[in-house]
Amino acid sequence: MIIRNVKVYTQEQKFADGEIVIRDGVFGDSQVVSGVAAVPQDGEEIMDGEGCYAIPGLIDLHFHGCMGYDFCDGTKEAIEEIAKYEASIGVTAIAPATMTLPVEELERILETAAEYKEEAEKRAKEGSSKEADLIGVNMEGPFISVEKKGAQDERNIITCNEEVCQRFLDASKGLVKYVGIAPERNEDAVSFIRAMRDKVNISLAHTNAGYDAAMEAFNAGANHAVHLYNAMPAFTHRAPGVVGAVCDSEHVDVELICDGVHIHPSMVRATFKMMGADRMILISDSMRATGMPDGQYTLGGLDVNVVGNRATLVSNGALAGSATNLMDCVRVAVKEMGIPLETAVACATVNPAKSLGEYDQYGSIAKGKKGNVVLLDQELEVKAVVKDGTLLGTCSNEKNSVPN
Repeated sequence: MIIRNVKVYTQEQKFADGEIVIRDGVFGDSQVVSGVAAVPQDGEEIMDGEGCYAIPGLIDLHFHGCMGYDFCDGTKEAIEEIAKYEASIGVTAIAPATMTLPVEELERILETAAEYKEEAEKRAKEGSSKEADLIGVNMEGPFISVEKKGAQDERNIITCNEEVCQRFLDASKGLVKYVGIAPERNEDAVSFIRAMRDKVNISLAHTNAGYDAAMEAFNAGANHAVHLYNAMPAFTHRAPGVVGAVCDSEHVDVELICDGVHIHPSMVRATFKMMGADRMILISDSMRATGMPDGQYTLGGLDVNVVGNRATLVSNGALAGSATNLMDCVRVAVKEMGIPLETAVACATVNPAKSLGEYDQYGSIAKGKKGNVVLLDQELEVKAVVKDGTLLGTCSNEKNSVPN
């Protein structure tokens, strides 16, 4: 496939007029050209990009579900339907998040995810894939705090435990990429971090830790912050808390929910200035109501009311994830929060790929990487999605016939 007449998002995180070549499912040599077009092969599909922005497929490393399904449903059908929807809106790689559930149930969910991944990869080798690639799991619980539980079920909260964590890693066959903890809940948190940090990314999640406890965790090797500002102490001038510790720990990646509900636009802009764009990762934190009508749904076994893009617990009105997909979050960040398009794209492609340890295959339009591309018009609406070199959406295209 050759995609012509597009503004290509380059390795320098800028847009340049050119074309994209995808052959055998991966990007080829000619990404941006100056007056020299790639020579089509016999029967090769040529797509007119109509002047669209061409960006890498997005990567969502923290969300729960969509279209009525949740990752914690624990079925292959749920994962497949979630992956289909995500690919259809331009999210071509995913790392869904778990909820705080009983340990044995989480093990079964992770075992199912590992089986799904093996089967999906086999199907992809046999033909084109219309689902987003499952490249990780983000464990948001159960090692969290009661005080900042948010929409998590406190009945299943436990302190961080090396043996239980290893059970999760084994059940997922290495698919678990993040394990969240509330370090203030366990005097042995530093020992836990040091024991597990070389096996999995340790994140601070749903924590009531103060600045000192958070810094101790980061200095021990924790390297990720789950949905910054949400489910953690407020950032104030005398008690900077987790946010202040993140700011002072340059090795820590930061998740941000830019749905227009979870964080005020001014705070989003301030965070980019404070932390630097290289550490920012846009996430959706979307739950099963995403892509569905308003109504009552569930998240982690708790009832949730959804009106528009706001999801709240029936019990107490607390925010319960989001009802906004990652592509919409990117649009909100750019059009309503003042984040430059080039920056927002990096925070939804390059940065999550690097954080997941998958940048060799995902996250940028570069030779040899998976041929996942999204075409956006000037209003940032999706015009086409290309997954592994196969068109999933709609765009003008034609088959080229080259004489032998």
